[in-house]
Amino acid sequence: MSLLEPRPQPSQRMRWLAPPLAIVLTLLCGAILFALLGKSPAHALRVFFIDPLRSSYGWTELLLKAGPLILIAQGLAVGFRARIFNIGAEGQLIVGALCGGGVAILSQGSEAAWVLPAMVLAGGLGGALWGAIPAWLKTRFNAEETLTTLMLSYVAGFLLAYMVNGPWRDPDGMNFPQSVMFGDAALFPILLEGTRLNASIFIVLFAVLGFWLFNARSLLAYQLEVGGLAPAAARYAGFSAQRTVWLSLLLSGLTAGLAGVGEVAGPIGQLNLNLSPGYGYAAIIVAYLGRLHAGGMVLAGLLMALLYLGGESAQVALQTPAAITGLFQGLLLFFLLAADAFVDYRLRRRSRPAAAPTVEVTAHA
Repeated sequence: MSLLEPRPQPSQRMRWLAPPLAIVLTLLCGAILFALLGKSPAHALRVFFIDPLRSSYGWTELLLKAGPLILIAQGLAVGFRARIFNIGAEGQLIVGALCGGGVAILSQGSEAAWVLPAMVLAGGLGGALWGAIPAWLKTRFNAEETLTTLMLSYVAGFLLAYMVNGPWRDPDGMNFPQSVMFGDAALFPILLEGTRLNASIFIVLFAVLGFWLFNARSLLAYQLEVGGLAPAAARYAGFSAQRTVWLSLLLSGLTAGLAGVGEVAGPIGQLNLNLSPGYGYAAIIVAYLGRLHAGGMVLAGLLMALLYLGGESAQVALQTPAAITGLFQGLLLFFLLAADAFVDYRLRRRSRPAAAPTVEVTAHA
């Protein structure tokens, strides 16, 4: 019989083996699911993971979808290291898109050079302020941030629906819930002609470099991590728990807000109800799959973006439902959590108890 027993120390080897193990198990389980659907597993996996990258356009789309995932994950990782769990990056992305898009709508017709920088600034501040609400609730009333951030995502979604159905709806948009198309001054420049890859990717690159330096060289990052791993020791050392909460949620809100601006001022070019396919939630998987490391999250973001592209490719080539992307994301998260259990635990075989010795009784007359 096998059972789990705690390890004397967490296994660093298993910590880094868990992500590739989760990926392999996801692929195996995906192959089984395709077989059950009557599809050839080899052909289906090729359509899902290889066909989207057979052209230069596919690679640019991969970078385009990976950008917001990587950007949001960088901010979330700061809080996760400090055990501050922001589950509402999707709402912060929406508010950032609303604030940045609002600048574009209010300056419609202007070709001034300040429009796009103002949108980026407004979007980042909007996301940070949306993250400040659960930070205040946490420090003032000790409200659980996992719940408040998640609930505020629904509030942000309703706010977006109100704005694009009401004050900001395009009067010439056939009554669809969308804003006017943004002018050229409110859009990121296209980097490669014939593709949708735009200059917002440079924000992602700067964020990755900045968070890598922050985590590797900053005393504040060390204080945040100590505060999460050993709160008592952090208080003894004079580290502020409230500052940890505020900084974690403000930074993660900031990156999510910037990601929102990157979408509406990039491939979408307007506000509508479909400005995010769930990047804020998928970035949580990206952060943990990348082991909260700046470089690791880049690789994880590329993989998650490939799942989005593969899902779209499978819908066209295999006639699979749109939920196939979420299915693969869920499998990846499930196997990652299962593999992570072996970081702190290991299997131990328990031998069966020996049979009781038989005793012969001799009857005497």
